[in-house]
Amino acid sequence: MKYTWQFKLECVKNYKKGITTPVPEYSKMNQREFNRKVRVWVRVFDIHGVDGLKHKSSNRIWTPEEKYDLIAKVLAGNSIKSTAFEAGISDSELYSWLNKYKQSGYDGLKCLRRGRPRNEESSMITNNNNKPKELSKSEREELIALKRRNEYLEAENAYLKKSKPWLFKRRHQSRRKSSRHPRPCQRRT
Repeated sequence: MKYTWQFKLECVKNYKKGITTPVPEYSKMNQREFNRKVRVWVRVFDIHGVDGLKHKSSNRIWTPEEKYDLIAKVLAGNSIKSTAFEAGISDSELYSWLNKYKQSGYDGLKCLRRGRPRNEESSMITNNNNKPKELSKSEREELIALKRRNEYLEAENAYLKKSKPWLFKRRHQSRRKSSRHPRPCQRRT
């Protein structure tokens, strides 16, 4: 649920005065969850001001250096939540960057490809360099057998295409012959 920045600002002001803002009717949260969200808005307001409560027009693309600076703060002892609030991102995003850094090091912070991951079949065929993988001996033999089978089927297909007019001509002639002969008359009783 997206709330307007004016509503968020009003909730922050009420919180600082000690007034609990009731949950709006269009919200599906209970009062406890909503109060937790208001406390987050207060922290964001204290760090970033009114601009922190406004919706971002587009997603920011973080460089690996910027990601590493935030991760270094966390590794130095700062909490993930406080570091994320200071940066203006969600703590779950910073947590995922931290996990990538722990698994793959600095290279894990580089965003190589955005969007939907490639399917397994296409990644099995090629390496990252887009060069075909080396085939094993059994795969080569199977490939040769499939090429031979393909050549045989193409030759058979070409033969059938050439013989097709001849077959139609023959069928057509046999139909003519049968139509030339009159049918025997049937007697009515």
